[in-house]
Amino acid sequence: MWAHSNDRGLLAIMSDTPEWSSPDARPERETPPPAPPPQQYYGQYQPPRQAFKPGIIPLRPLGVGEILDGAITTMRRYPKAVLGVSAIVVAVTQLLSLVIIWPMIDDLNRFAAIDPNTATPQQQQDMALDVLSSGLISGTVGLVVTLIGQVFLSGYITVIVGRAVLGQPITFGEAWAEFRPRLLRLLGATILYGLIIAAGVLLAVVLGVFASFFLSFLVIPLIVWLAVMFSLVTPALVLERGTVGESFGRSRLLVDGVWWRTFGILLLAAFLASVIGNIIGIPFNLGTLDINALLEGRPQVMTFGALLLATIGGAIAGTITQPFRAAVTVLLYVDRRMRREGMDIELARAAGGQV
Repeated sequence: MWAHSNDRGLLAIMSDTPEWSSPDARPERETPPPAPPPQQYYGQYQPPRQAFKPGIIPLRPLGVGEILDGAITTMRRYPKAVLGVSAIVVAVTQLLSLVIIWPMIDDLNRFAAIDPNTATPQQQQDMALDVLSSGLISGTVGLVVTLIGQVFLSGYITVIVGRAVLGQPITFGEAWAEFRPRLLRLLGATILYGLIIAAGVLLAVVLGVFASFFLSFLVIPLIVWLAVMFSLVTPALVLERGTVGESFGRSRLLVDGVWWRTFGILLLAAFLASVIGNIIGIPFNLGTLDINALLEGRPQVMTFGALLLATIGGAIAGTITQPFRAAVTVLLYVDRRMRREGMDIELARAAGGQV
């Protein structure tokens, strides 16, 4: 699996090994294989054998705390490769989104400033249509920019975590060279994933409008189930170098039977990221409030400076939370492969450890 050479790129090692690219179906294994008994010496205490840990995690099935700790450790051990690149990507994405959505905010401010006592219904309707059209255009373009940034960052972090598992250093150039061939496929997989979720949401809306709220509510568990079932598509595609369809199948196979555990870990990671992001964003969001307007009961008018301040806060929060969530997903994928397919043995061999 990762056993040919410690000097070669991690992805090249993985792609050259049959067990990684097309693993055989193996029975589920929730505990590591028993280690051979240590040599006994009379009268001496022999401590239990510890799992080999060349990098951020021990090479055995992981607990929830170890997955979260491994994500944080990756950010601490590779600050330039993780936080540095994340800061650049998130900042560029946020600033581009700011420029794109500002026309919509400007139209929204003018619409909020309309006096209903003096403006005619036709004027109010025209302004509302302008706000709606600019919002659709700005929102669509902003979504595309955000999507590209997130796709790049998630794939890039996947490569970094893959090396960090083995304790191997990696530069931005090396990570980019390994990830670049998978970029378009990952973008396609992300779009397909989004379309699947969007189709579920659209179905829920249609049922709620034309059928009943109860039927619409029943679709929500299906949407969540699909989101979790295909949550490991990114690491499967980047690390296994498969096709988009194969990556969706691999994610389904790895999550099958442990859906609730996968859901719980992803939900916990999302909750922690949300808490961290909100804490960081509080002072920036407070700075965007117009206190006088709030006290006088007037509508809040978003200025470009206030929006820029909120963007800076979002960029700082995203620099930390986005790589954290991406790293948790990758380590969850590695944990599933160690449990289901015994990948911990091959990882230990690749890292130069004894198995």
